[in-house]
Amino acid sequence: MGRTAALVLASVFAASGWAQQPSIEATTSNGEKVKLFADGRWEYADPVKAEPQKKARAAEIERERNSQGGWFGVGRTVQPGDKDYNRGTLNPARR
Repeated sequence: MGRTAALVLASVFAASGWAQQPSIEATTSNGEKVKLFADGRWEYADPVKAEPQKKARAAEIERERNSQGGWFGVGRTVQPGDKDYNRGTLNPARR
């Protein structure tokens, strides 16, 4: 029982470490300070310049949250505004 509890506890700590996205501070060729993230995104280190990027990222996350389809993040998702979004069934007997 002790080993199992230690394994579960270690898994929780490892998962919480993955949930936090560490960033790398970098400088562009123009001298701008930026943060580089593990998922390929970047944003300005200056909070004033980073605000539009943060708002755009929040809008992107909300659009992904409202999309239909996919299965646990795998497969095609249909975004709001797409002709296939919320179209219902294609079965003629159920229309």
